[in-house]
Amino acid sequence: MVIGQRVKRLEDYPLLTGRGGFAADQSRTGQLHARFVRSQVAHGRISGIETDQARARPGVVAVLTAADLPPSFPKIAPRQVGFDEMVPYLQSVLACDRVRYVGEPIAVVIATDAYEAEDAAEDVFVHIEELTVVVDPRVEPSAWDDLGHDTEVMLINEAYGEVDEAFSTAECVVELELSVGRHSGVPMETRGTLAWTDPMTGTLHVGGAAKVPHYNRNALASMLGLDRDRVQLHEIHVGGGFGIRGELYPEDVVVAWAALRLGRPVKWIEDRQEHLIAANHSRDQVHVIKAAVGLDGVIHAIDDEFWQDQGAYVRTHGATVPTLTATLLPGPYRVPAYRVRGHIRLTNKTPAGTYRAPGRYEGSFVRERLVDVIAERLDLDPAEVRRRNLIGHEEMPYLRPMSVLGSKIEYDSGQYVRMLDRVLDHVDYPTLRADVAQRRADGEHVGFGFGFFVEKSGLGPYEGVRASVDPDGALRIVTGAASVGQGVETTIAQIASEVLGIDYASIRVSHGQTDELPYGFGAFASRVTVMTGSATHLAATEIREKALEIAAQMLEASPEDLELVDGRISVRGTPARSLTLGQVAADLDPSGARRHGTTPSLSAESWFHTDHMTYPYGLHFAVVHLDPETGHVAFERYVIAYDVGRAINPTLIEGQIVGGLAQGLGGALYEQFVYDDLAQPQATSFIDYLMPTLMEMPEVEVLLSEDAPSPLNPLGVKGAGEGGTTGAGAAIAGAISDALGSAEIIHSIPVAPATIWATLNDA
Repeated sequence: MVIGQRVKRLEDYPLLTGRGGFAADQSRTGQLHARFVRSQVAHGRISGIETDQARARPGVVAVLTAADLPPSFPKIAPRQVGFDEMVPYLQSVLACDRVRYVGEPIAVVIATDAYEAEDAAEDVFVHIEELTVVVDPRVEPSAWDDLGHDTEVMLINEAYGEVDEAFSTAECVVELELSVGRHSGVPMETRGTLAWTDPMTGTLHVGGAAKVPHYNRNALASMLGLDRDRVQLHEIHVGGGFGIRGELYPEDVVVAWAALRLGRPVKWIEDRQEHLIAANHSRDQVHVIKAAVGLDGVIHAIDDEFWQDQGAYVRTHGATVPTLTATLLPGPYRVPAYRVRGHIRLTNKTPAGTYRAPGRYEGSFVRERLVDVIAERLDLDPAEVRRRNLIGHEEMPYLRPMSVLGSKIEYDSGQYVRMLDRVLDHVDYPTLRADVAQRRADGEHVGFGFGFFVEKSGLGPYEGVRASVDPDGALRIVTGAASVGQGVETTIAQIASEVLGIDYASIRVSHGQTDELPYGFGAFASRVTVMTGSATHLAATEIREKALEIAAQMLEASPEDLELVDGRISVRGTPARSLTLGQVAADLDPSGARRHGTTPSLSAESWFHTDHMTYPYGLHFAVVHLDPETGHVAFERYVIAYDVGRAINPTLIEGQIVGGLAQGLGGALYEQFVYDDLAQPQATSFIDYLMPTLMEMPEVEVLLSEDAPSPLNPLGVKGAGEGGTTGAGAAIAGAISDALGSAEIIHSIPVAPATIWATLNDA
């Protein structure tokens, strides 16, 4: 058995030995370097662009603006949940007549040297007539352009059950206003692109972005007017993805277009300031939520209205984030009646997109804060209120009468009460509560908080692999899925090894190369293990069956009498009568295949299709101590329980969980993109944009479980990439609020030390 084993990552050798290849490591002979000229104004009309001085600089090859683009050059269309009403709000690759946020690309300077390009970009002068800015998504919608479109892109409406009746008869109504600040992924590696054309074939090659290479290839081909097979994308190593990197940004399109126009390779590497003002932001929601509750703490209905600050444009994620918030907000609780209205509003801030646990981080914070306040107002234990509302195992599969990302919401499996009990037992909850109460009586500021959640994973509609055994016995697997550092090669190799009995370390996995497999959906929505893993299982099983059939002919035995162990097929009870998989593959050249009455090669191409997502779930539990002199939050315990159905490699999953917590912790305590009244960004470097380091990370007690395998795929697996983030804001905010003396104190994250200090000192 290799599935479930803590084997070492196959990906690590080149990274640990300095042989990794990242965006900045790419080079082509004769390459040029791009530097973008960006708006310094949050909203205004462009009245002129002076480029002569920049063009005259040594080494400058071109200065390109929107005027140089072909007529009616397309905007970047949504990749995920898009609606027709969003079309007017899509972003042009270079600003035309108007700019709408600080950092919007207006022009690009192409030079023979990166430093020359940067110096020349300083000499491009853009004349902008400043216009009124919008920084608050809750103000009444205003004019977005001169064509009659206003700043509300669309309104999400979802509902089921008798909401009004539940509130009219409720024994208790709890209403709160809650908000999640604007932050996003800040990977070690910034964005970067290298584009070049093959002079022999005219094929455009683009390297640098992972996540969704096949989608980006198709979109680039369409926008540039090229046949799909004349555009190839190449995935390389990635210094962090997290949802923000690897999407199709304006800069990627411009670099590819410039390479075609100039007939030379063009390279662009983003600097950190550009990343903080131009790459996708995320979160930034305000909720007004209320619950109709019985005196026993049972929730009969939830009614929520929220505002999503989308920033200046709709980008490739469309309405994905607010849609996920709206539909998954009820989480693991029964909630028999539910209504939500989500306003997607535009402001003059950097456009927003997805970031690890998009929509669920926000929704989980809101829901769990609501549950804590319900418990306090009814003088009930917060753990018991959760228990009374959790969906029971016997109710699975549990259909929520809504859909998300084109899939109906039907929780496939879950043991929610068992998970709660496991965490409570692990922390010795009765003793912990008594200890916290005593310490508070002694004057300490200590508290605990919960963050229960349901995730979504395994988004379809398909993923495929092509697997083949060569005459030397080596197995090669090619998949259209991408890697953003999560351990794709190791996981896929373990799954294939389980079926074929080959050492996982000898299996070669290739991914994210559009010229190797024509279709693929990429790495997002915690989907790779579910989708690509299942396709790998199917392909390996097909190879196994074919190998046994051919070996039976070669050994003059029945397939039922054969066994496959350690890459060798032998007759049971007669191990001397055996063949390696390589020998079987060698006998399947075209002549041998004809003799055996089959197709050449020991190979298979399999595709896994699904119309339904899987739903992993988890629980964060935090215990914190507050310093009244500084407002500092010290973690005394942090527990994350998470059920993934079946763990292919527990070490990889635990790494994902701990890494995810670092990002959730950042959003709960440190990270925030702040803007002033003129929509000027106030966090443009690490001086102002704070992130947790190892010093701020707590020791994490991970309780990995496999209590509820998914019935929706042959492996029983669910995704594991986002659960470490999803419940963090909820648990940390709950613990801080508890330590401050009331569940009703903390209404927004991040929670700054100044807020804690002021609350304690005011008290």
